Amino acid sequence: MLEKARANSGDGQPADAPSANARPVGFGLASRLLALVICFVMLTEIAIYVPSIANFRNNWLRDRLSAAYTAAMVFEAAPADMVPEELAASILASVGAKTIVLKTKDTRRLLAANDMPPQIDDRFDLRDPGPWESIIAAFRTLAAPAGRILNVTSAAPMGAEYIEITIDETPLRAAMFGYSVNILLLSLFISAIVASLAVLAINLMVLRPVRRLTSSILQFGADPENAARIIEPSGRTHEIGVAEDALAVMQRTLVEELNQKKRLAALGLAVAKINHDLRNMLASAQLMSDRLSELSDPLGRRLAPKLVATLDRAIAFCQSTLVYGRAVERPPKFARVALRPLVADAIETVCPPGIGRVDIINDTPVDFEVRADSEQVFRVLLNLCRNAVDALENAGPEPGRAPMVRVRARAGNGQAVIEVADNGPGVPAQARARLFAAFQSSGRPGGTGLGLSIAADLARAQGGELTLVEEPADSLGGATFRLVLPLPRGRKRGNGGPGATKTPP
Repeated sequence: MLEKARANSGDGQPADAPSANARPVGFGLASRLLALVICFVMLTEIAIYVPSIANFRNNWLRDRLSAAYTAAMVFEAAPADMVPEELAASILASVGAKTIVLKTKDTRRLLAANDMPPQIDDRFDLRDPGPWESIIAAFRTLAAPAGRILNVTSAAPMGAEYIEITIDETPLRAAMFGYSVNILLLSLFISAIVASLAVLAINLMVLRPVRRLTSSILQFGADPENAARIIEPSGRTHEIGVAEDALAVMQRTLVEELNQKKRLAALGLAVAKINHDLRNMLASAQLMSDRLSELSDPLGRRLAPKLVATLDRAIAFCQSTLVYGRAVERPPKFARVALRPLVADAIETVCPPGIGRVDIINDTPVDFEVRADSEQVFRVLLNLCRNAVDALENAGPEPGRAPMVRVRARAGNGQAVIEVADNGPGVPAQARARLFAAFQSSGRPGGTGLGLSIAADLARAQGGELTLVEEPADSLGGATFRLVLPLPRGRKRGNGGPGATKTPP
C-alpha cells in the first residue's frame, strides 16, 4: 500500500491512481435525473390523459345531443310536415348530425334526415357508459378513418325512451387530436418546470456534496500521505454528512498508518545497516566475557554465566534480522518448559544480584510447566519485568511502600495464567487503548514503545494472549499484565504455592 501511494509520476500524480480528468463526463447524474423526472411526469400525464380523452369525447357527444334535444322539441312542436326542408337542414347542420331519431313507447320516429340516411359504422350508448367502454371507444375514434359514421344513443326528454343521432366522426376525431396536442404541450411544460426544480433541489442537496466527496477522494488518493488533503466535514447530519465524517476518520487513520509504515521502513533500513557491525561487536564482547569466569571475585564468577547467556541471546536475535530491518520471528519450537527457572533468568537479567534496587518476587510453583518456546517466553517475561522495574524507578511505588514486582502462575480453564504485577503508578487511562501498538505505549525517557508490542506478538505466535488486567482483587496497586499460554498436554498443574523466592535487593 505504501509503495502504491508513493509511486507518483513526475507531475505529482500516482502512476496508477485515477485522475479527475482521466475520462470525460458525458451523461452526468444531473442530466440523467432530468431525463428520469421528465419520463416520470410524462408517464403520470399519460395515466391522466387516457381517462381524460374518453371524458372529452363523451362531453363532446353530449353537447351534440343537447343540441339534438332542442331540435327534437322544435320538430315535435311543429305540425306534421310543416318544417321546411331548408330549416330542417339548417337545424341538422347546427347539431352536426345526419339524422335525429326519437324513440317513444310506441314508435321510433325519424325527426330529421339529410336525404338518404348514411350507413352506420359504429354505435355508442351514452346512457350509462362504463369507464373502460368509454376509453376503448375514444381510441377507436382516434384510429378511425375520415368519414366514419357514428350512431350515438342517449336519454331523451319529453318522456321518450331515448334519442339517437347519426354523425360524421371526423369533426370529433379532429377535436380529440387538438385536445391531445394541448395536453401534450401542457405536459411537456409541466415536466420541464418540475424536472428543473427537482434537479436544482437535488443538485444543491445531493449532487454538490457528492461531488465534493468524490473530489476529496480523488485528491487524497493522489497523495495519501498529505494530511492537508483530508476532507473537512461539513457538519451536516444527513447521510452524506455522516459519510464525510467517516471519510475524514478513514483518511486521518490512513495518513497515520502510512506515516508509521514510512517510519518503520526508515527504522528497518537503519537496522539493516548496523546489523552486521552490531553482531561483530557482540561476538567480541562474548569472547571477552569468557575471561570473567577466571576472576577470583565471587560476584564476577556468578555474573559471568548470565552475561554470556545474555550475549548469546543478543547475537541470535541479530542474526534473525532481515535486510530491511524487520525482525521476522522464527516459528515457535514448542516444548514442555519449566516456568520457574525461566522467570528466575528473566529476573536476574533485569535486576542482577547486588545491583537491582527493586524486589522482584518469583512466586511461581516449582513444578509449574507450560507448552511454549522457552526463548520467546523468556523475552516476554523480560519485557514485562523490565517495564515494571522502569516504571518503579521513574515514578516510584505507592507512598509508604518499597518498590516491588511479583511474578506468579496458576492453571485455569486448561491454560497457564502468568501474571506480572507491580506496586507502581499503573497505566494511564489514555494509554490503554493503544497499549500494545508499536511506538505508542512508551512513557519513559528514551523508550521506543516496542516492548509491549513485541511481547504481545510473541504471545499470540504461541497460541496465547497478553492483556492488561483491570484492577484484580489481589493487585499490588499498580499495573498487572496477564500472559496466557497453553498447558502441556496430558498433565494438570496446580496453582501457585510453595517455592516462592525473592531476588536480593
